[in-house]
Amino acid sequence: MTVLVNVIVMVGMLVVVPAGLRLTGLPELDRIGRLWPLFAVPGAVALWLPRSPAATAFALCYALGTVLLALHAPRRLIRSRDLSPGQVALLTALVTPAVAALALVAERAGHELFGFDLEILALTVPHFHFAGFAAALVAGLVCRVSESRAGRFAALSVPLGTLLVLVGYFIGDWAELAGAAVLTAGMWTVGLLTWRLGRERGRDRTTRLLLLTSAAVLVATMLLALSWAIGEATGLPHPTLTWMAATHGLGNALGFALCSLLAWQRIRDRHPSESRTA
Repeated sequence: MTVLVNVIVMVGMLVVVPAGLRLTGLPELDRIGRLWPLFAVPGAVALWLPRSPAATAFALCYALGTVLLALHAPRRLIRSRDLSPGQVALLTALVTPAVAALALVAERAGHELFGFDLEILALTVPHFHFAGFAAALVAGLVCRVSESRAGRFAALSVPLGTLLVLVGYFIGDWAELAGAAVLTAGMWTVGLLTWRLGRERGRDRTTRLLLLTSAAVLVATMLLALSWAIGEATGLPHPTLTWMAATHGLGNALGFALCSLLAWQRIRDRHPSESRTA
C-alpha cells in the first residue's frame, strides 16, 4: 500500500496543486505555482526515504511551501472581506495542503502526532491534497459557473465536510461518519454540476470526456468513502485501507482531480471568464 499511496501523494504535490493554483486566476497564487517545484520536489523525495532526520528535513521543505500558500487565505479574507460560498471554497483549498504537510512531517519523523498512528498520518497526506485542496477548488469553480443553489451548496458543503472529517479524527468514528456524509453530499453535487457542464452544447469532445469522467468517478469513489466510514462507526463489513487506497484514493487522484483540472484548464484556455474562482 505504501508505494501506491506515495504515488498518489506525488501526483497531488507535483501536478494537482500547481495546476489548481493556475486555475484561480490570481497573480499572487500563479507566482507561488511557478515556484512550487522548489517545495514539492523535496516533499516527493521525502516520501521514498526511510523515516529519518533527512526525510523530515525534505518534508519540512514542502511544509514551508504549504505555509506560504496558507498565509494567503487570511490576507485575501482581510483584503476582500468576502465570505461568499465560492470564496470559502477557495480559502479552504489554500489551507488544506498545510494540514497534509503537517501530517507528512510528523510521519516522516516517526512521531505519532496527536496520538495518531503513522499509517493514519500517511493517509492524511493524500486526503488533504484531494478531498481538501482539489475538491474545494473544483467546488469553487462549479459554484462560480453554475450560480445556483446547488453550486453554493457544493462550495460550502465540501469545505464543511472536510473540516468535520478532520474533527472526527479527534472525536470518534461517528463524528467522522457525519463528516463523510456531508463531504459525500457536497462531492456528489459537484459531480452533478460537472456532469451538466459536460453535457452543455459547444464543449469540445476532449473537455466533455474529461468532465463526464470526473463526474462519474465521484459517484463511485465517494460511495466507497461513505461505506468505509459507516463500517468504521458501526462495525459492519467494509473495505480495508489497502483496498480504499487502490480504489477510492486512486480514483479520486486520477479520475476526479486530474480529469477535472485538465478539463478546467481547457475551459480556461477557451473561455477565461468561466474558470476563475475569484
